Amino acid sequence: MPTVSVKWQKELFSNVEIDTSQSPYVFKCQLYDLTGVPPERQKIMVKGGLLKDDADWSTLGVKEGQKFMMMGTADEIVKAPEKGPVFAEDIPEEEQVIHVGHSAGLFNLGNTCYMNSTVQCLHSVPELKSALIKYPPPVRSNEVDQTSHLLTVATRDLFNDLDKNVKPVAPMRFLTELRKKYPQFAQLHNGVYMQQDAEECWTQLIYTLSQSLKSPSSSEGLDTVKRLFGIDLVSRVHCPESGEESTETESVYSLKCHISQEVNHLHEGLKHGLKSELEKASPSLGRSALYLKDSRINDLPRYLTVQFVRFFWKRESNQKAKILRKVDYPLELDVYDFCSDDLRKRLEVPRRILRDEEGKKLGLKTREKNSGSSSTDNDVKMAEAEASSNRSGDLSKSEPVEDAPEKEKALTGIYDLVAVLTHKGRSADSGHYVAWVKQENGKWIQFDDDNPIPQREEDITRLSGGGDWHMAYICMYKARDVPM
Repeated sequence: MPTVSVKWQKELFSNVEIDTSQSPYVFKCQLYDLTGVPPERQKIMVKGGLLKDDADWSTLGVKEGQKFMMMGTADEIVKAPEKGPVFAEDIPEEEQVIHVGHSAGLFNLGNTCYMNSTVQCLHSVPELKSALIKYPPPVRSNEVDQTSHLLTVATRDLFNDLDKNVKPVAPMRFLTELRKKYPQFAQLHNGVYMQQDAEECWTQLIYTLSQSLKSPSSSEGLDTVKRLFGIDLVSRVHCPESGEESTETESVYSLKCHISQEVNHLHEGLKHGLKSELEKASPSLGRSALYLKDSRINDLPRYLTVQFVRFFWKRESNQKAKILRKVDYPLELDVYDFCSDDLRKRLEVPRRILRDEEGKKLGLKTREKNSGSSSTDNDVKMAEAEASSNRSGDLSKSEPVEDAPEKEKALTGIYDLVAVLTHKGRSADSGHYVAWVKQENGKWIQFDDDNPIPQREEDITRLSGGGDWHMAYICMYKARDVPM
């Protein structure tokens, strides 16, 4: 990559690298970080006139050490009078983030919306940010290779940049390290970086962080990513033909919502996703046989990730085709029905405590309303009225719960939607990905690359599919817990 210098007003920026494999727009994003001049205001003189966003570097004859002239005005910050009101423009960016109510957007560096939407969703997990702040540990695990280490550091720094800025951030370093670690995200078509699958990016990034943020002592209790996102499954594997039966256990980082003609709601899709068929050798039959696998959740995470299996390989077009069917999903998800008997027993007391807490929130009106109804409520089932009440007053946000030590908090099997990653288009390798993230103040923000847009909560559940509009591809739910 050639290194150049850029003259802007009275300043000279030396040793600016140009990645000629990417568009000049990415170079302008670099200059935006240095000067504060937005890309659309930059006028950079090159051979033949002004540098265009989509120009071909090979035709411009850029040489090592070349000097560029740039014109353009930076975003001005209005100075407040010595005495008087303080304007938002005068507040440091770190404080502006608090006043604005959301963090920064991310520049699209050329078909990178799949990456931007993944980052914005995971950035909303405060416990993950806390773990990244402490990285690297004094003693780094031998299992973490250099590319994983650099990608983890880049993730930490990018999360930090998002928290400190209200202006869009150019995720150059993160993208570079992601492509080094996972070269499939650097695929080119006709010299242009290709669109990629956001779910693959999500999965690979979570896997890398699970290795990097694991304590060298390999203690299960200190495995941050598994504690936050890991789902333990216990499965009954049965062969109808031979009668053989066995039990298997595994850990995954997401549940799959399988979509078919019978699936209209997330609950139905998850039920299908926990059942599967597999063919393997049968010891008693001495040949391959069909086995039925029925899985149940045996341990829950703080954040439950659900993937809508919308893409499948279409042989005729030789690409990933998309299932457009509408599948509704709730703001509140109760996974009790998908849990093992052992986990259900463990959830009984926390669910009873949660029900009692929500009963107090409902007040006397609800108590009077229910006074004539049956008193034999199931300890582990939530009443519909209680569930809807919690959507307006999130128990997980109540101060006693937040202030309780981690070891004294228990999960209830009930989750609240905090992020949705959507896809618009007909193929996983094309179209556009967007993140819809619930902020700490309870408001929803649509992160369309560098453009954060406030949204109403009622609009979030309308991203359920059925057409060419944005439809949910990944949903992330946060556990509702109670102090014990």
